[in-house]
Amino acid sequence: MGLIDAVRSHVMALPDLAKFAVVVAAIVGVPRLAARIRLPPMVGLLLFGVALGPHVLGFFGEHRPIANFFGELGKLLLMFSAGLEIDIALFRKAQARSITFGLLTTSVPLLFGTLLGLGFGYALIPAIVVGSLLASHTLLSVPIVQRLGVIRLEPIVVTVGATVLSDTLSLVVFAVCVSMYTTGFSAGGLVIQLIEIAVFVPLILIGLSRAGAWALSRMESDEEAHFLLMLAVMAVAGAIADFINLPGIVGAFLAGLAVNSAVQENPARGKLEFFGKALFIPSFFVVTGLVINPVVFVTDVVDHFGLASGLVVALLAGKWIAAAVGARLFGYTPAARSTMWALTLPQVAATLAAAVVAFDTRNGAGQRMLDDTMLNAVLVLMLATSILGPVLTERFAPGMLEDGGRDTLRGSA
Repeated sequence: MGLIDAVRSHVMALPDLAKFAVVVAAIVGVPRLAARIRLPPMVGLLLFGVALGPHVLGFFGEHRPIANFFGELGKLLLMFSAGLEIDIALFRKAQARSITFGLLTTSVPLLFGTLLGLGFGYALIPAIVVGSLLASHTLLSVPIVQRLGVIRLEPIVVTVGATVLSDTLSLVVFAVCVSMYTTGFSAGGLVIQLIEIAVFVPLILIGLSRAGAWALSRMESDEEAHFLLMLAVMAVAGAIADFINLPGIVGAFLAGLAVNSAVQENPARGKLEFFGKALFIPSFFVVTGLVINPVVFVTDVVDHFGLASGLVVALLAGKWIAAAVGARLFGYTPAARSTMWALTLPQVAATLAAAVVAFDTRNGAGQRMLDDTMLNAVLVLMLATSILGPVLTERFAPGMLEDGGRDTLRGSA
């Protein structure tokens, strides 16, 4: 214990620039080290954050406004990038089937997650939030299907397109729950909130899309202005979301969708993604790690193993049922069904960002929407699915080629 205290006192005494240098060096080195031991890079950054946190080294002390700002900006950029990275063109190629599968892969895990939350004693609104965390997914395995040459097959196109709907719907459900939890439930308040969302979503997706496209086209040759305007669009959407008591991550994600088509070919988009992925998005994972108490985490996972394992099983079952029903409706092969399932398993970007927001959200009595136990269970879910999803995609996707192209995209569905 004396050694830890001695190390902590030396770490705390480091100048701010030295601390910044340590974090930057870790952001460069930790993901590479994690890859060598077959851990997802974001898990490595989370573990690094745990080591720096107040429960271990106390690297940033009790008050860390700069680190928190980096983490907050990284969270918004993570969701903005998620909106930018969704392939709208693929969504339109099989729009009807993408919508159908999107509804399936959102609603079934949402139901299972809600029932799980209720079964473990959570109130209705937090339980629905648990369901909303399972409803979305991160397309972590797209590079694998690209490398295997199946990215243009219809089941993959439908799955990628379904992400537009699943991420949007899950965040809207999440946003309604956050607002109701903080302000208290009332029929009138719920109606007002739904009206605000009904105005807000088209305002961002249609109004901001057109205004942003017009403004971005005027600055197409000025990369610096283009870059700053994209940041401004994200900030404005997040601010409007905050104004109507929605989480800023909802506005950031919708803003990414809104300007998706307008910035596809512009070099400034690559610079923004570099800006986010090089520093701020990794900072979000590190800052998230700061709030994790490793002793409490291990104790929670052991003492509440049923919750953590139940969360993983609910996701696996929910996504499997959605993929099985979708594949049967569309006449896809078993290999296609299994690949669709594997692609929708990883719970990283939207899930972690929303879980952190829910953990920080308190009601009038000061109670957290999601407690430490559920946050730790979500971290287990993130670790399990970020490994399982790519492994299963690598296993099942080649079977689609062996089926002789039966699932080749047949045009608009």
